[in-house]
Amino acid sequence: MTHGWLRCGAWLLSLLATAVQAEVYTGTLGTMPVVVDLDLSNPEQVNGRYFYEKYHRDLALSGTLANDQLTLDESLDDNSDTPRPQLHLKAREGGWQGQWQKADGKPLKVDLKPAQVPDTAPGADPFWVQLHDNAPYDYLRLLQLPLVNGKRDAFMGYPLQWRGEPDAKIQLFEVESGYPEPQLSRVNQALRSRLWSEVVSYHECMLGSTRFGEGEYDQTVTPTFLSPAVVSVSVYTSYYCGGAHPDFGDAPINFDVDHGKPLSLEDVLWVGEGPAFHYDDREGAQQSEEADVDFDKFSTYRDKVFAPWLVRQFQQLYPNEMKKPADENDCDYSDPEVWNFPTWHFTAKGIAFGPSFARVARMCEGTEWSVLPYSVIAQHPGGVKLALPQGG
Repeated sequence: MTHGWLRCGAWLLSLLATAVQAEVYTGTLGTMPVVVDLDLSNPEQVNGRYFYEKYHRDLALSGTLANDQLTLDESLDDNSDTPRPQLHLKAREGGWQGQWQKADGKPLKVDLKPAQVPDTAPGADPFWVQLHDNAPYDYLRLLQLPLVNGKRDAFMGYPLQWRGEPDAKIQLFEVESGYPEPQLSRVNQALRSRLWSEVVSYHECMLGSTRFGEGEYDQTVTPTFLSPAVVSVSVYTSYYCGGAHPDFGDAPINFDVDHGKPLSLEDVLWVGEGPAFHYDDREGAQQSEEADVDFDKFSTYRDKVFAPWLVRQFQQLYPNEMKKPADENDCDYSDPEVWNFPTWHFTAKGIAFGPSFARVARMCEGTEWSVLPYSVIAQHPGGVKLALPQGG
């Protein structure tokens, strides 16, 4: 099973894993400006992608490198007999020259030079600095995709300005006021970072779907709790990136305003022995020096301590919903395993948890009742001191 939080959290790791070997070029295909990304580490299995600057959508490349000659097929193999366009390129002065040709068309000249990646602007968000250093191909694309302001509204007394990237149809909000500086700057920096990372994920998804046709990446963003202490947002994505099945899931934003950091669940709620540990459970997250446990210890705590405890709380709070079903095909919320790694976000009444089921039972997810009140959370504070409501 692949959840939304798995999909969107892993994008940077995948970029970092290929950044060392990938080479980025700019140039022209025919008369059209293009940006090309090639992994030449294995001459027998060259992989890459490119986009026309006019359209920004990736086209996959795969082929071989021999005697300074690149032979590349365009698009992913769809196991059909339809011939794919090919590029035949020869190394020239650090770049590549040659031609692109469809089976039934005339050849077009290709001229590629190593990309000159402009520096980030002074004071740029850390997201842009990281992207510039580790993923210049995506950096060059995003530079061409300005955000567009959308509607203005308010939530829990905070005025919001929605902003979106039209190509990917990804949008998120920034908070206009209500927090003192530098908290307001940190909040909006985190929200912008998430918006742009979703745009990167959208393009990765579309590239992966090209073997089977058009992909899907539909997203609904809903603020769920804004307070002087935390910002919490549901980011629910329905997506199809190739493969046998589409998927969906929530990947919430939970942000500590005072410390300017994403919150892990153990930062907020701790039911174990001794002091709470910190482990960033977002997929692909780089563990900081504060992470004093490894994944095995983290998962053991979730499996043996947290999930059974949460089931007991919900059995007291929601006895009807938590009844063990008579039919094994019905949703069994009494099984602690479905609460080992739940999605979670803040609400006005408490923390809303989302269970995780195997693919055949995915209709059991999306519960609206599974909220743990702040009155319970206050009895089991996590490792970060947060001013949260005491009621609920």
